[in-house]
Amino acid sequence: MIQISELHSKPISTLKLSEFEQGILAQKERSPETYYYNSLEALDFELKMRTSIVEAATALNFSGVDFAVFERSRCNEQFWVRAENGGFQLRPDVLPSDAINDIFQQGKLYAFECSAAIVIILYKATLDMIKKEAFNAYFQDLFIWDWNYDSDLKLVAKRTSREVYPGDILYFKNPDHDPQFPEWQGENVILLANDLYYGHGIGIRSKQAIIDALNKARAPGSTTSAFLTEDVIHPDFEYLRGLAIKDHFPMWGNREGGTVVVAKIGNKVYVAK
Repeated sequence: MIQISELHSKPISTLKLSEFEQGILAQKERSPETYYYNSLEALDFELKMRTSIVEAATALNFSGVDFAVFERSRCNEQFWVRAENGGFQLRPDVLPSDAINDIFQQGKLYAFECSAAIVIILYKATLDMIKKEAFNAYFQDLFIWDWNYDSDLKLVAKRTSREVYPGDILYFKNPDHDPQFPEWQGENVILLANDLYYGHGIGIRSKQAIIDALNKARAPGSTTSAFLTEDVIHPDFEYLRGLAIKDHFPMWGNREGGTVVVAKIGNKVYVAK
C-alpha cells in the first residue's frame, strides 16, 4: 500500500500518469508492504524516474554500443579520455549532459562492460528527469569505470524476494562460471517489465533466457545453474528530486569528494571513498 504523509495532500488519482506508470502504482498499492512518501510530488517523481530508467535502458540496447571488458573498452574521445584501466574520464571542456547523450547517439563508438552500462543508464535517466542545468551542476568530473559513480547519484541497496518494480537494478549470478571468462560471473540487469530484463551484452530477454545464456558460460562439466539473486538496487528518488527543485545550483567547477560507491552487487561490495 501507499501512504502520503503530507497533510491535505490531493488524491493520488489527480496525478497525470502514463499507462506504464499506472501499472507500477497499482503494483505498489496492492503490495503488503507500506510505501511512505513525503508528498504526492515525491510519488509522482519516483514513478516518472522509473519510467525514465526503463526508457534509458531500452535506448542503450538499440544505441549500437558493444560489450567489452575494460581492457578492450573504447569511447568517443571527443567527449571522454580513455584511462589506462579502461575507464572513461570526462574531458574538462565538455558538458556532462553532452557526454552522456553522446553514448546514446553514437553508440557504435563505445564498448564497456555491464556494470558501467547500468551507471550510464542511471545517468541518462537522471539527466532526462532533472534536466541539463541541474545535471551539469551536480554531475561534474564524471569517471565511468565498473561501479564507480558520482556522489550525487545516491543508490539504495536491499535484498528482497518479491518487492521489485520496473527500473530496479537486479543481478543474475553465475556461481560456477568458466574461470577463463570472469566477465560471465553474472549479469547486472534493469527490470523493464514483468519477466523482461535488459542486460548489456545479453540484450532484452526473459529471466529464463538470461539464465540459459549464463549457463552456456559455466565451467566445463558444471551443472550448477545461474540464478536471479535477491539483490535489488534503485536510486534514492527523493534525493534526486531535491536536486531538481533546489533554489540554486552549485557554481561550476570541481567539487570535493569524487566518486562514491555504496552498493553490493552479487559477490562484490563497493565502499565509498
